[in-house]
Amino acid sequence: MTDTPLSGRIALVTGASRGIGAATAIALGARGAHVVLTARTAGGLEEVEEQIYLAGGSATIAPLDLSETDGVARLASAVSERWQALDILVLNAGMLGTLAAVPAIDMKELAKVLTLNVSAQAALIASFDPLLRRSESARVIGVTSSVGRTPRAYWGAYGASKAAFETLIASYGEEMRNISKVRTAIVDPGATRTKMRARAYPGEDPASVKPPETVAERIADLAVEGFDPNLRVRVD
Repeated sequence: MTDTPLSGRIALVTGASRGIGAATAIALGARGAHVVLTARTAGGLEEVEEQIYLAGGSATIAPLDLSETDGVARLASAVSERWQALDILVLNAGMLGTLAAVPAIDMKELAKVLTLNVSAQAALIASFDPLLRRSESARVIGVTSSVGRTPRAYWGAYGASKAAFETLIASYGEEMRNISKVRTAIVDPGATRTKMRARAYPGEDPASVKPPETVAERIADLAVEGFDPNLRVRVD
């Protein structure tokens, strides 16, 4: 690789076994970062790891269900034992749940959506905060959805979780603004060819929307660029 602006940097990408997470991990690896890949599916992570290695990069897989109690803390402990700092944290993992009218929302499923999309994200920020602060220019990048800011019928549960997710990241960015080099950004990928998108829009032609690599390239660019706290980006 000749263009490696992230050489020597450590990145952690959640939901890295497929879709935007996998593409982002590959893009970061291509720019020289050592990428820690986490998701529930070990097989998918191994495939992404192999792609990164074949392109000349390096990666470590860490299969993990983020909703498991103490799972995030264990991951942070393992990362801190190997590296002194975390330079890039991409919060991509998320759960769509069932699209339903608000009165018809299944409360048990809602709890699962909020656990993964909100509670686990807060745990990731809290657990990796010490390592992020040790970085010379840490980047925390969250992948969101437009329904977090623009309510849409039948998307209430998922939209509410993304609104809370955005608030967590933005609040953390404000807290870090004057006391550290940690900077936060929120990326709205727009219509993108993913399995989650296919579930939400089963009749849509996948070829009619952009591939996850387009979003991944923008996220990887943000990991290289300097930006003000709480940047918000939409990828069209």
